[in-house]
Amino acid sequence: MYPLKRSRRLRTSESIRRLVRETALSADDLLVPLFVVEGHDIREEIASMPGYYRLSLDNLVKQVKELWKMGLRSVLLFVKVPEELKDNTGKEALNDHGLMQRAVKEVKNACPDMLVMTDVALDPYSSLGHDGIVANGQILNDETSEILAEMSVSHAQAGADFVAPSDMMDGRIKVIREALEDDELINTGIMAYSAKYASAFYGPFRDALDSAPVSKQDVPSDKKTYQMDSSNRLEAIKEAKLDIEEGADIIMVKPGLPYLDIVRDLRNEVNVPIAVYQVSGEYAMLKAAAERGWIDHDQAVLEQLLAIKRAGANIIVSYFAKDLVRILG
Repeated sequence: MYPLKRSRRLRTSESIRRLVRETALSADDLLVPLFVVEGHDIREEIASMPGYYRLSLDNLVKQVKELWKMGLRSVLLFVKVPEELKDNTGKEALNDHGLMQRAVKEVKNACPDMLVMTDVALDPYSSLGHDGIVANGQILNDETSEILAEMSVSHAQAGADFVAPSDMMDGRIKVIREALEDDELINTGIMAYSAKYASAFYGPFRDALDSAPVSKQDVPSDKKTYQMDSSNRLEAIKEAKLDIEEGADIIMVKPGLPYLDIVRDLRNEVNVPIAVYQVSGEYAMLKAAAERGWIDHDQAVLEQLLAIKRAGANIIVSYFAKDLVRILG
């Protein structure tokens, strides 16, 4: 009359719940994004990302040392480039003494074992805010890929362990991999933004780096001709497999929570590590709701990150990295 099989037996106490828990989080799952700016003693809070900062190189070093002490072993660097150094070709990206290259060297000097990944795209360097060169209202694919390859070599020569192309140009992984091999940088890895969707959740990030597309005649107003359509699912599998064939060591899905079905699809299809970027809009929404007392901040952070890992992520790029370490105790 009564059920002999009662699932609730495995939920009756915290001890049994911990014993049978299927998914666990740790600092080892996390890749910490950091925003770097020129100057000295700068720790500038980003208005749309409460509790997150742009850091000058001296404060970047302090932050990296703090992260290491917390058990966080991997960082992903982004740079905010001064306006006077921007142009349509992103030539400052190739400056071996540029901000990114100096940032990599500073991190490696301060904490040699910290894994350093670098953003590879032209939008921080572009006067037009696009991930590639713009000509006649179009984003030039092949010309952009060549510059991204040179940029990747420069980052690797500075000491980057991985380059992370976030541009979504066709075939750029092959071009980058070949350039690294030609320069005998055979141990430099590639984390490809393979399924990067044209999303409304990137707004605060673009504020942080001042990298939004400009409103100008003959310049696309958005990134939909190269970032993926949010309606598409099978295309993500195709994109990821192409990147793997071209030499990607890690693939990425971006954003996170709205695309967990894509993460699961890819986990069922590929045998390389999968990264998920829990993006700035996801961070900002949670922070705003928590500040108003509408949700429990720590429980929501934990639940979101668990959901991403449960879907199949090996790596989570998250602005909540330090929060998670604190929550886990």
